[in-house]
Amino acid sequence: MIDTHCHLTDERLLHQVDDVLARALSAGVTRVISIGTDLEDSRDTIAIARNRSSVRCAVGVHPNYTQNIRLEDLAVLRDLQSDPAVVAIGEIGLDYHHGFADRDHQKALFKAQLDLARELDRPVILHSREAVGDTLAILRQFPTIRAVFHSFTGSLVEAMEIVEAGYCVGFTGPVTHKKNDDLREAVMRVPLDRLLIETDAPYLSPEPMRKQKINEPASMIHTAARIAQLKKIDVGELDRITTENAHRLFGRL
Repeated sequence: MIDTHCHLTDERLLHQVDDVLARALSAGVTRVISIGTDLEDSRDTIAIARNRSSVRCAVGVHPNYTQNIRLEDLAVLRDLQSDPAVVAIGEIGLDYHHGFADRDHQKALFKAQLDLARELDRPVILHSREAVGDTLAILRQFPTIRAVFHSFTGSLVEAMEIVEAGYCVGFTGPVTHKKNDDLREAVMRVPLDRLLIETDAPYLSPEPMRKQKINEPASMIHTAARIAQLKKIDVGELDRITTENAHRLFGRL
């Protein structure tokens, strides 16, 4: 099983990375993709992945950090992409929920990173919060880009728009939470060949681990079990399918 989105550089996980990975392996999670959120974090993420065969990484500038980044600073991402541990550009996109960054600047940085992904033929990992319409509109300018909308918590209509546009959808712990029937409906409707499973650790712990405030890749098994139940298949089959999906999007991990 592959956790396609976690943040091992977060201080809540960083001091215990090897223990976190050992617990993941014991739970059947054999690979993780650790995600960078700004240029410094991307460098640190590469450093973690470089010496650990079970870790791959993505590098990029999260929309909530774009205010501190100039377009010319993105030249650093080009250099970081040459590291063999890097499998994607991300986490990039648009966030209209928090209001940490100017929307026009978010869009400019998003387009610049998509342009780099197109040039280098890299998949992208998308953060799109309360911004699916604008995210899809920008993606239409980059029709060759392969992408996953990570940690999807939007509406069924938005999920179907993402699928119809040709992208993958990543689901996290909230699919197990009691009041998320609409999200579970989206899980049921997203085709199996477009579905990825993530933790977004250390965030978004699934039931029954929700009281454990620090999420980690090992807990992905609970999200997988709920998704398998919704899809009416066994967990082993879901593991096989989502592993194939991850390899198809990111290459051999």
